[in-house]
Parts: sequence; structure tokens; C-alpha cells
Amino acid sequence: MPLEFSYAISNITPSELLSQGQTLISPNLKFEFGFFSPSDKSKNQYVGIWYKGISPLTVVWVANRENPLAATDTSATLNIARSGNLELLDGNLNSLWSTNVVVPSNNSSIALLLDNGNLVLRDGISGENLWESFKHPGDTFLSGSVLGYNVKTGESFGLTSWRNESDPSPGSFSYAISHQDPPQAFIWINRSTPYWRSGPLDKSKYVGSPNMDRSYRSKYQLVEDFHNGTTYMYFMDWYNGSAVLKYYISSHGVLKSEVKQRGSNIWETEWQKPDTRCGLYGVCGPFGVCNISESPICKCLKGFEPKSYEEWSQGNWTGGCVRQTKLLCLQNATSSSSQGGKTDGFLKMGMTKLPDFYEYLDVEGVDDCQLWCLNNCSCLAYASAYGIGCLIWSTKSPLLDIQEFSSGGQDFFLRLANAELGEDISKKKIISLATISAGAMLLGIIVLICFCRWRANQNVNKSKKAAKHLISLVKPPDNPRNVLQFSTQLQEPQLPFFDFDTILAATNYFSISNKLGEGGFGTVYKGKLQDGREIAVKRLSSSSGQGIEEFKNETILISKLQHRNLVRLMGCCIENEEKLLIYEFMPNKSLDTFIFDARKREQLKWGTRFNIIHCVARGLVYLHRDSFLRIIHRDLKVSNILLDEDMNPKISDFGLARIFQRSLDEANTHRVVGTLGYMSPEYAMSGVFSEKSDVFSFGILILEIISGRKNTSFYYDEHHRSLVSYAWQLWSECRAMELVDEAILGDLCSSSEDHAEDRPTMPDVVLMLSNETHCPNPIQPVFTVQSSPRPQMPSSTCSVDEATISLVEGR
Repeated sequence: MPLEFSYAISNITPSELLSQGQTLISPNLKFEFGFFSPSDKSKNQYVGIWYKGISPLTVVWVANRENPLAATDTSATLNIARSGNLELLDGNLNSLWSTNVVVPSNNSSIALLLDNGNLVLRDGISGENLWESFKHPGDTFLSGSVLGYNVKTGESFGLTSWRNESDPSPGSFSYAISHQDPPQAFIWINRSTPYWRSGPLDKSKYVGSPNMDRSYRSKYQLVEDFHNGTTYMYFMDWYNGSAVLKYYISSHGVLKSEVKQRGSNIWETEWQKPDTRCGLYGVCGPFGVCNISESPICKCLKGFEPKSYEEWSQGNWTGGCVRQTKLLCLQNATSSSSQGGKTDGFLKMGMTKLPDFYEYLDVEGVDDCQLWCLNNCSCLAYASAYGIGCLIWSTKSPLLDIQEFSSGGQDFFLRLANAELGEDISKKKIISLATISAGAMLLGIIVLICFCRWRANQNVNKSKKAAKHLISLVKPPDNPRNVLQFSTQLQEPQLPFFDFDTILAATNYFSISNKLGEGGFGTVYKGKLQDGREIAVKRLSSSSGQGIEEFKNETILISKLQHRNLVRLMGCCIENEEKLLIYEFMPNKSLDTFIFDARKREQLKWGTRFNIIHCVARGLVYLHRDSFLRIIHRDLKVSNILLDEDMNPKISDFGLARIFQRSLDEANTHRVVGTLGYMSPEYAMSGVFSEKSDVFSFGILILEIISGRKNTSFYYDEHHRSLVSYAWQLWSECRAMELVDEAILGDLCSSSEDHAEDRPTMPDVVLMLSNETHCPNPIQPVFTVQSSPRPQMPSSTCSVDEATISLVEGR
């Protein structure tokens, strides 16, 4: 925290120093420089630059990172020393930090804080900048500064993380631009071990990264000046004062781009790297490729096999893969003849993050790039990257740190032996003959389709006439609404497709100010269509676990579900790599924004909470029993319960839902997905799910609604492992009312069980909530799924009156 009761000065001169209680402020009032402590409990204080007027304190640069002042030292000062340098002195006049440059005019230098956050030491006579903080970056990259290097002077500008949030001393992680052609960005551990790699940089983006295609517009620009020996990256601030942009490396090694809108105290994450496990450098080892949407995430490149099947089966892929069939050019004469002299070829891999250890080759085009690689036995692979040109990979280094994306990325051509490509002359002949035959068949099919379509149109016209006649017979003449309803029933419902430009306009180009929230599968934005309808747009992330299958799943499911307690899907949009779902807008957002907020929870009296519980239960009954599809939600939680303007709940987010066969009671999945704390034990531990899995999640949901406490808030509690455990203890000790939120009035009857057979079905729950019925006594949770028969639990020591209480509410 900056020292209280501070006042500002314009600059530091030989006659005016900066002491505690004073700050240096930039002319545009955006940045502030002075003494601060990272936290109230810190025993140290530092001198640094932070954003003025932003809470909590957001420091962007620290001078004395390695030499802190004692928090009790109130006599420290910053002054212009006799040498003309800016110097930090403690209370005993010991020098803790200095700009340490040669100053030509010792008595004329001054220190200024510029509008871009750059602290400069300037010669007061010539006006030349003698030293500047931008050339000594900390953990934050500001607009106007650069990251890169100068090969002639040996200068290098990179970021270094803090040790932790309360200690700005240099941490383990650093971010820098590599000395390659073309360069790429790295996050390093201890400046020696790569942790994350961007892929090669063209002038404005990371080539071989998702979502960065030819149309991608980046804030970041790369400048290479070979004459002066400089390579550096800078970024442009597009917000023009409407927001503050911050680009930094965290103490955990995550590179983040964050923005804070004017008037807000929340930093919103634009993007971060690494953002998945596949982003970790070399996670799949040499000649391995990572795909975050597959299980397991690592596999060998075609033509390769695991170096150690034992390690691979244990989930340790760092040993990588080895080639199965030797390349022709690497074989001796004997082995060459055994292959019949068939030349090596190239396998195209699309949408990839290009591997490390590439070399730039100055050739004319794609064909020359391929020809050069084919004629050089040392060439393992090539790529013709847009914005860069020909890149090749040689046998000097393995192919390492490759990723497969669902969209974006680059085409990559891997050299393989002819046998691995599976092509020969006879196959080509077969393909040619098959192509000719298929062409003849296709011509016949086209003629047949045209004839069938003509016949279908004739039948449609007859059907329309019949429908009009039927409507005229059924509808009352004075009620046109029946006409619309009846004619709608005659047509099969279809899901509307929205134009991408329409969604861009509705969301103000996915403005952060329109952002409603962010989940594991993407970000949700508020939008307004031209006709005035408000919508919620779910923009699926290409790097999330939800790919095309989950998108299709959610789209198909919700478009066919119609219930007042399920969120309504209005349409979807697919544009290149963009996958968008358009929902009805819920003005009160999600239940967790109320139930876990100390102020807003007062709005949720027991009547409202009871209605939410009841309506969610009815929605689940529809999913489990009443819809024509039997659906298990698998991710029921408070953040997936949305509230309309009247606080009526609707279940949302069906990306993880599974359709059940009517004859099945339970199923097993190899991919356990959902939210920890809401997943039933048998599902989390064994992958076994059923409608009782949703019942468990519903039980957790009830406990959170009643108590106003998060189930996850108990993860680090030394007395209780979960909210379920806490509720059980209170119930068994006849102190159940202590669980209830103070804002609730009334008696509750709820239970939550670990074993599926101990839980009621959703119709049972609705019956309990709607009518007078007996609530069975709960069984003590054991928090594990047992494969052996469940032992009998001792009966509770608390006697409970099983008489029921009915709640009568006016409609």
C-alpha cells in the first residue's frame, strides 16, 4: 500500500528530493511513483510505479526489488546524488538502489514520470534521457515499452515475475523473445528451462496458434531492424483512455493480458498463456503431438510409436516417440532395395502449432520449400507459414512441442517413408478407376435427385392446400391466434442460424463491457438485436474442452427441449472457427451472484428460495422423465441456474449433458466432466452416472441455497471436508437450524446421500416439495463409493419428529 497522507511533486531535482509521504505523478494523472508496501502485513517497503486511483494497488515497476527497505524505516529518501544519478537512501544514508549511469552534467539531471509510465533520468541541459525504467522492465509490459534485444549492444528486455504476490523480488519465471529467425516468445523457468512457447512470430501474431489466421488483428507488433541489430515487440493501446490494459507475467508463470474498464475495480482477463496442459512445453516429448480435446491428450506422430510403452501407459509422455520405418535416404543399399526404391513423401497435418527448433529457408514459394526438403536427407519436415515463408526442421533436433487445434494453426508437412504413407502405383490405378466410376454414378444420382425434388414439390403444394383447408375447418373465424398455433404445429421446428455480422453488431464486437461471465467452455456476452430483443451469446473457446461434438450436443439438445424452467436457445452461429450459441437473456444473471453475496442474499427470502428449488426440481423431472429424450445434465450447480426478471429459475448449460436410453438406469463414461464439489462420488471416482448423479448435485444445490455457503468453501477446513459433512454433523447433533441462512424463515427438510440407492428420484423430490409427505431420515455420508456391500450405519442419536409441515403460498 502507498503511504497515507501523501502529496505530489512534479519532479526530483538536486534541490528537491522524494521522501515518504510524497509521490511523483505523471502529467496525465495515470501513473504514480513513490514508496509502497505490497501488503498490510509486509515487513518491507519498496519504491515503485503504480496506476493512480486504481484499487487494489496495481504496481507495474519496482526499483529496489532485491534490496527492500524495512517497513519501520520512515527516513528513507530518493534524491539526485552528487554523481547526477537517482539514488535510494535508507534512514542511515546507505545506498540501496541507483540508476548507475554516467551523467555528463552532474548538477543538472532531473527525474520525471512520463504519461506512459516511464520513469526517466534526464539531462537538464541537453534534454537527453540518460536512463529510463522501460529499459529495465519488471513483471509488467506497458504500452510504449518494448520487449526484445539488440545483438550489437547486447541489451535484452524481458519480464521477470514476482516471487509471490507480497514479494516483488525476482521470481522463478521470465518472459523473453528468443534470438531466432523468425523469433518466438518463451516463458522460462530459472531462465534456462522452457515452460511455454508461442511458436514463430510474424509481424503481428504467433504463427501456428489457434484463432490467429490471416484475418486476425493483433495489438502486438514485431519490428526487426537488421541494420541496427534490434528485434523487439511492442503493443498498441486501442482503448484510448476508456480502459487500462496490463500485460504481465504472474508469480505462477502465467502470461496474462488484462483490461480494466473505466469505473470498474475488476481486471478482466483477455487471454492467458499457457491456458491448457497442452500449452506446457514439450508435454508429449519428441515426435509426440498434444490435443487437449482428446483422451489421452498425447499421441505419437503418424509413423512413430512410443519410446516406452510402459511410461506411455502411465501417462508419462515426456520420453516421446521413435520412428517405426526408416526413411529411404537414411537406409543403406540393402535396405533400400527391400523397399523397391520408393521415395519418401510428406504427410500434411493441418491446424497445428509448429514445433520448436525450426530454421528459416529463403526460397521462392511452397513448391521450392517442399523440393528443397525432399532433396535434403537431413530435412524432417517443412511448413510454408503465412507472414514468414519457408520453415524447415532438420535431424539436428527432434520435432518437439507440437499441438493440434480444432481451428486456426498452420499446415505442417511431415516426412515419412513411402510404406507409412500407404501409397503405390496399383492403389493410384484403383483410385483413378474408382473416380471414373464414382463420376458416372454421381451423374445418375443427380438426375434422380432432380426428378425426386420435382415430385416432392408437387406433393408439398398439395399438402399446403390440404393444410389450408384443414385450418379453415378447425379454427374459429374470430380467433386468428389459433391459425398461427395450428400452422406452426404442422411444420417441423428448426433452429435459426444467425449471421456472424449480426452478432458482432449486437455485442458491440464482443466488447468487454458486454461480458456477462466466463466458464470452462467460453465467454458469455450480452447483446441486443436490431429488433430490440436482448440476447445472451455464448462464444465457445477453441482452446476449451468443448469442441464440435459438445457444440452439436448442446445445440441439438436445447433446441428440442421446451420447458419453462430450462433456458431457451434462440439460435446458433458458425463462422470459420467461431461457434456461437444465442440464448434468451436472463436479466438477473445466475443464482450464485445472489446466494453468495452478503448484500444480495437479503433479496432471497425463503419463499423465493423455495420457488427456485421447486422449479429446478421440475426442470430436472422434465429432463429425466417427461421429455421425449431422457437426459442427464451432469453439471448442475448454482452458476448454471439463471434467473429471469421475476427471479424464476431456468437450468442452463447443456454442453456436458448425456442422452440415456430409456431401458438403461446407469452408464459409464471414460471422460469424467463436471464441477468438483457437485459430482456424485460414484461418478467422480468411477465414471458411473445416472439420473441419481443429478440428484446428488441437486442436493448440494439445496444445501447451498438454504445455507448461503459454497460447498467448496470447506475444501481447506480442518474440521469438515464438505458442506455435506457440516450439515450432517449439525443434523446429528440436533443443531440443523444453525445451517440455515439468517435471511430464511421456515422449517426445511432436506437430505443428501453418498449412495445412489439412498437418494430419491426427481419425481419423489417434486412430490416432497409439492405435497405433504414423510421425509426419510438421512443416512450418514461416508464420502467414498464402496464396492463392497454398504455396512449398516448406527442410527442417529437425534430424535426427529417426522410430522410434515405444508407451506401454503398465494399464486
